[in-house]
Amino acid sequence: MNGHLDLLIPRHDIEQTVSRLAGQVSEDYRGRQLLVVGVLKGAFIFMADLVRQIEIPLEVDFVTVSSYGSGSESSRRIRVLQDMTLPVKDKDVLIVEDIVDSGYTANYVLHHARDMGAHSVALCALADKPSRRETPIEIAYLGFTVPDRFVVGYGLDFDNKFRYLPDIYAIEMPDEHA
Repeated sequence: MNGHLDLLIPRHDIEQTVSRLAGQVSEDYRGRQLLVVGVLKGAFIFMADLVRQIEIPLEVDFVTVSSYGSGSESSRRIRVLQDMTLPVKDKDVLIVEDIVDSGYTANYVLHHARDMGAHSVALCALADKPSRRETPIEIAYLGFTVPDRFVVGYGLDFDNKFRYLPDIYAIEMPDEHA
C-alpha cells in the first residue's frame, strides 16, 4: 500500500493536548470512582498516555468493537469483539476513543456502559471529524477537530497500518483508476 502522508498534528501538539485533557479529567473526577475504558484498537496509545497523566486513582478496562471492515467507510453495524471485564455499576465511566467519525461506535459504547449501570458516562476523544457525523454525540473531552480526510498515526490506522507513527497525518491514497 502506497500513500502520501501529510502531517496534520505534530507529536508536540499531541503531548500538550493529552496533558490538558488529563488535567481536566483529574479536576472533574477528583473524589469519584473513575473507570477509564479504552476502545480498542485505536485508542490504546492515546489512553496509555492519558491515564499516566491523570492525577487521581482510577481503574482501566477495554472494549473491542468494530464498525469498519477493511476499508475506510463505516459499516454502521457495531460488533462487540471483547466486552468490558470490570464491573461498571455505580462507577463514573470515561470512554476513551481515538476518533469520532460517524458517531455510531462511540454512541454504542456510551449507551452500553449506561445499560450496565454506570453512575455517569462521558466521552474523551483524541480527534473528532464532525463533517462525517451521522448520529449526534457529545464529546466531553476533545483533543482535536480534524478535516474530512483519512487520518493515521498515534493509534489511528488505515487497515491496521500506520498506528505506530508518533504524529497524526492525513493519508492520500493514489487513484487506482488513473
